Amino acid sequence: MGITRSNLHKKRSTGAKRHIHRNKRKFELGRPPANTKLVIGQTRVRKVRTRGGHSKQRALRLDSGNFSWGTEGIGKKARILDVVYNATSNELVRTKTLVKGTIVTIDGAPFRQWYYKWYGVQLGTHVKPVKPKRVLTAKQKVKADLREVKRKLAGLDQPAKKKVSKKSSDAKKKESDKKKKKAAPVSKRAQRLWGKRAVKRTLDPEIQEQLSTGNGRIYARIASSPGQVGRADGYILEGAELDFYKRKMDKKKKK
Repeated sequence: MGITRSNLHKKRSTGAKRHIHRNKRKFELGRPPANTKLVIGQTRVRKVRTRGGHSKQRALRLDSGNFSWGTEGIGKKARILDVVYNATSNELVRTKTLVKGTIVTIDGAPFRQWYYKWYGVQLGTHVKPVKPKRVLTAKQKVKADLREVKRKLAGLDQPAKKKVSKKSSDAKKKESDKKKKKAAPVSKRAQRLWGKRAVKRTLDPEIQEQLSTGNGRIYARIASSPGQVGRADGYILEGAELDFYKRKMDKKKKK
């Protein structure tokens, strides 16, 4: 039997059996699911002919998509890194299946670059924490002083001679080129624009945290149907929607 989308095989609303009085129709035709998989570095899309000579794009494997940032009104192509939540089943998360409504993590690098170009603010720059100095006790100070005296007597306090390496002329040229290539100075026009845009600049703290920590992974939701259009496009989660899905993910982790 072929896959059908008719309701002739179902019971009536009263519970009575329905007598099938006709054959299946072409407009009731159904097809097997695409089960689009997230495979890093691979994209596989097949064309499917549909009724009336039209066509659908059946995505079998995808690794990227176009994602929009609603509050900023922009969209960027980004890599899909992982599938983290699906309301239907955890099995779709385990098998990394991409369907409409799936919550994924995407690469935040394109959005960080755009944010710097537009606002002049570099997200994801970390300052290394200064390690607190070790407080020595009286006994430890005496031992350290004795070690220093021994070194001086042994002549170990003299600075070691640097080894002179014979570098080729090509290597020296490369080093000089690297020194010359410094960060391009920001123009006055860009500085004026950044100043004007800074007045209205607002950034969700959670989005800032996602872009600044680790590899800059952002939570996003797939809004297209990969099995119908051959693309995995969506939008970045923000505000109340992001809080909602975070709670859901925490619940599933605890189970």
